Amino acid sequence: MPEPQTRLSFDGECVLLNGDPTLPGRRYRGTSLSGLLPNARMVQAVFDDETPDTVGQWAYPDTGEWDPDRNVTEFVDALPTYYDRGLRAVTVCLQGGRPSIGNRSNPERVSAFRPDGSLKAAWMDRLARVLDRADELGMVVIVGYFYFGQDDVFDDETAIRAATRNVTDWLLEHEYHNVIVEVNNECNHSLWDHDLFGPAQIPELIELVASCTRDGRRLPVGTSFGGGVVPTPDVIEASDVALLHGNGVDDPARIADMIAEARAITGENPIPIIFNEDDNHGFGSYPNNMAVALEHGASWGYYSGGRNDYRSGFQSPPVQWAITTPEKEAFFRYVEAITRPDAVFAEPDH
Repeated sequence: MPEPQTRLSFDGECVLLNGDPTLPGRRYRGTSLSGLLPNARMVQAVFDDETPDTVGQWAYPDTGEWDPDRNVTEFVDALPTYYDRGLRAVTVCLQGGRPSIGNRSNPERVSAFRPDGSLKAAWMDRLARVLDRADELGMVVIVGYFYFGQDDVFDDETAIRAATRNVTDWLLEHEYHNVIVEVNNECNHSLWDHDLFGPAQIPELIELVASCTRDGRRLPVGTSFGGGVVPTPDVIEASDVALLHGNGVDDPARIADMIAEARAITGENPIPIIFNEDDNHGFGSYPNNMAVALEHGASWGYYSGGRNDYRSGFQSPPVQWAITTPEKEAFFRYVEAITRPDAVFAEPDH
């Protein structure tokens, strides 16, 4: 097995790669960016759909067919561009992430897990391709395990625990050191079928991930709540990272408040504060959610939902992983400007 190239660790709120803070020496509006993790939500990178009645809606326009191998290949091919333009992490998910914008019924079957919690080899092979390339580049992957609307695949809570243990052991056995685990996406969402995924019980799964070790090493772990909601104290206290979502937050001042609330919970035991989903696109003006997060010492992650067509967003398959839309370009131009000393970007002051 190749020696890992990217080893993630934390020093309080500071994110370290191979022992050094990310973005050394970089500043934004007077605030140090050292130790922050610019990221984007790319949850469909390893996507597939096993439902015959729904798989056709993800067909590529040039072939008329859905192809999960093409999807992950195009994503992996795009990673170097993301890195060159300043991105240091992506979020992917082993149960997708509501690929149909606006569709709350989730009729598709999108899951790396069988009903008993065992893992599907094809899904794990695709995940390995993502993790391997990210490792080569010096990128972190936030690996989401479970997604609402797909948790009904499991026979029972015993199977959920088995799935949690199986995928965590897989990541450890394959020597991935560039991973943060997001146990489930927005655990306070109403569409979860199993109570184990809800806010009251999710610390059990967080602690289960943390209990899995290999040669004394374990994976950093946390979970998220919905946009604008700070995880509860028991969730943050069980976690290694505070994962926040800013989608739907229209007032950037709320972003600052969320960061302050999370810090108040961590108290004397600070952990990284990472927004890994925010649909705010206000990159052409100041303040915006990303700017405020950075100014308050938190990492920020872009969520581009799209409109169910090939050339928009990063959310709905078939995803065009290239930077093809004005919204995507605006985000990457912003990230590039704050992370690369040689980039030039005149940010509006209004």
